[in-house]
Amino acid sequence: MNRAWVNDELSDFEKLKLEKDGLDIINRLPEYKETGFESIDIQERTLLKWAGVNVQRPREAGYFLMRVKTPSGILNSDQARVLARLSKDYGRGILDLTTRQSFQLHWLTIETIPEVMEILREAQLTAIGAEGDCPRTIMGNPLAGLDPNETMDTQDIVKEVSDYFQGNREFSNLPRKYKISISANVDNAGYAQINDLAFTPAVKKDGVKDVYGFHVYVGGGLSAKPHLAQKLNLFVYPDEVLKVAIAVTTLFRDYGYRKNRHHARLKFLVADWGVERFEAELLKLTGSLETAGTDLMRGWNGGYFYGVHPQKQTGLNYVGLSVPLGRLTPEELIEIAKCADVYGNGSLRVSPSKNLVLANIPDENIQSLLAESTIKRFTPNPNSFAGYTVSCTGKEFCNLALVETKDFSSKLAQSLDEKVQLDTPIRIHVTGCPNSCGQLQIADIGLRGAIGRQNGKTVEKFELYIGGSLGVNAGFATALKGAVPADKLEEVLLDFINFFKSNKHSHESFHDFAVRHGVGAFQQLLDSYDNPLGLTGK
Repeated sequence: MNRAWVNDELSDFEKLKLEKDGLDIINRLPEYKETGFESIDIQERTLLKWAGVNVQRPREAGYFLMRVKTPSGILNSDQARVLARLSKDYGRGILDLTTRQSFQLHWLTIETIPEVMEILREAQLTAIGAEGDCPRTIMGNPLAGLDPNETMDTQDIVKEVSDYFQGNREFSNLPRKYKISISANVDNAGYAQINDLAFTPAVKKDGVKDVYGFHVYVGGGLSAKPHLAQKLNLFVYPDEVLKVAIAVTTLFRDYGYRKNRHHARLKFLVADWGVERFEAELLKLTGSLETAGTDLMRGWNGGYFYGVHPQKQTGLNYVGLSVPLGRLTPEELIEIAKCADVYGNGSLRVSPSKNLVLANIPDENIQSLLAESTIKRFTPNPNSFAGYTVSCTGKEFCNLALVETKDFSSKLAQSLDEKVQLDTPIRIHVTGCPNSCGQLQIADIGLRGAIGRQNGKTVEKFELYIGGSLGVNAGFATALKGAVPADKLEEVLLDFINFFKSNKHSHESFHDFAVRHGVGAFQQLLDSYDNPLGLTGK
């Protein structure tokens, strides 16, 4: 950490981190297994995040959730079965996919965590560093190595960067969480603009031939104060990615803010320094780098890969499956893993939209795969709402959440599918608190849960956001004024959706429609209700 910092400029948690590296907590897990949850100091419970675990709701009950790293969302069927077994044996049969292409277990105890971590290690998986103030799971193209729309296979690059930072004490005490994305997919499969550091596909002339590499984005992130990552004037060759990643992370470690954890992400340093200064400081660490070439990002697919699609390998296909709200049972994951083995080579991928992809399926196996009852359940052709609704964990497990989100989102999507048919899906994201685990700012329609008063009673309500998107024309969803009680939300959304359906161009996306009509059109619809917070109808 930069020696310019002195103790009175550090938050209390930063002072604790100076005394105890977060990674040290891993060595204390056997001790905690013997002494129990109550023996763990309150502050040290927070340090458990470095082990990939977090106290779940309610805090005093002594249960934990665990995030398991799968960089770029890539795993094999044996690893999937291990995760299913852990969920069944230790996690009450609940398994969630995450927006960082990882898996999340629930209901672990301090007594079972060491056993779970050992089982993960044997399967070449880990939870260490999946949370905490360190480099988190690296996002990337879930189709890496088989994607016709990638400029190169990034699997080795992601592994190199992930392996370097994994358990690296030089970077285990960052000012705040730190998220990296590496993708060569031209449709922004790695969600570049909402990561602290992102590498995106680019090309540059090297004499007479095209040379493929990456552009660099820094300072993205969501939460209560979202920032889009800013592009540096740099072109990075594949063998330079690790060097640049180390340099950016070093700048964050040494100059990032440590006084207020709500103002500590890299995005705040980039915003204050500006791109030119950040780039100049970066080059002091890396040495000379090429200036930017031609950007190859052409748009954004929302992280969806549904359907049957040919790979770049002749005769092979990938099949994108819908996992509603990213939740699976152990038995379901085992069946999906079996399908990956029987009809492919056991390769599975997790997308940022909390869905699964089966890879390397020969042409002759497609029809038999699609006939499997499990594949019909997790259909490659989902409905417009059930297949495109994303939800955070909500107050079922999260201590920060104000409202329940999973069951609410499931019922909402199912009801909307029953009432409206669309030729273009609408992406609805639901988050249960002012943070943005549900990524509402990049949704077509974002819903943020809150608490309000209605007729003298406390009720759950939702604030509405319209028109978010990533890609070439990235922009965050705009908040509407007012909030809607949970029990009236479907009525309002149906008005929004029918307005879109009645006035859209053929196959026009909701985002393009919102840009064309303006968010004000949706505000007018909301304003047509009497007092949205006390909504009783038009």
